Amino acid sequence: MKLLVAIAVLVLGIIGSASLFTVNETEMAILFKWGKIQRSDYQPGLHVQIPFVNNVRKFDKRIQTFDAKPEDYLTEEKKILVVDSFIQWRIDDVEAFYVSMRGDMDIAQERIATIVKEGLRNEFGKRNMYEVISGERHMIMDDINKSANKNVKSFGVRIVDVRIKRIEFPPKVSNKIFRRMETERTRIAKELRAQGNESANKITAEADRQVTILKADAYKEAEMIRGEGDAKASDIYAQAYGKNKEFFSFYRSLNAYKNAFGRVSDIMVVEPDSDFFDYFKNNQGK
Repeated sequence: MKLLVAIAVLVLGIIGSASLFTVNETEMAILFKWGKIQRSDYQPGLHVQIPFVNNVRKFDKRIQTFDAKPEDYLTEEKKILVVDSFIQWRIDDVEAFYVSMRGDMDIAQERIATIVKEGLRNEFGKRNMYEVISGERHMIMDDINKSANKNVKSFGVRIVDVRIKRIEFPPKVSNKIFRRMETERTRIAKELRAQGNESANKITAEADRQVTILKADAYKEAEMIRGEGDAKASDIYAQAYGKNKEFFSFYRSLNAYKNAFGRVSDIMVVEPDSDFFDYFKNNQGK
């Protein structure tokens, strides 16, 4: 008897636990009855089901991020650009999502990515390269969000955002552009270097001219000062000579002797009775 009671309690416990299920705040749930959808509007919390008759499937209702593979797109002028983008989406209607995608998140991401790529292809085809790269990127993303959401509405999902991470040229085109840019930068560098050399030559020539002018002015001023000094010296000599002619002659002779016999090896050949030696022969002078 006790064994039967224990078995009954155990069976009731299993049935009771199988009759309850919980839905978290990050989940959406669908209740099936014999494989058909019976209910999909569950709120977070504890809920009841009939064991072996009902079954429940849960889906993540948080934002999903899908990093798309880089794709080639043609602009209005038929230029190829490699675009790297990502997509953010979430389940909006879980029942429609299950019916259209069989509840498979991977299938949903592939379908959404295909729709977004088609939208990008259309938007890029309507714009030139400048508008795509810098001018209207935000407008492109806004237009894609609007058009893609119209196309995925029947899937029970909503696209939260489409973002372009990077726009590049194909490798071959990039290499050509880089070489062209390098050539252009080299040409500009040569022009700037030539302009710098020209400016340096002008500055050097102007500096040399200024130096020449300054030297000429300084030489002119020095000659004028020297002339004035010589004139004053001559005047002083004249005044001194006028006051004492004999002393002046004696002073001049001493300077001449000093200059003539500056070194021991100096030799002078003159007549013994020359006026040059007057003060050697006679301390009274002439």
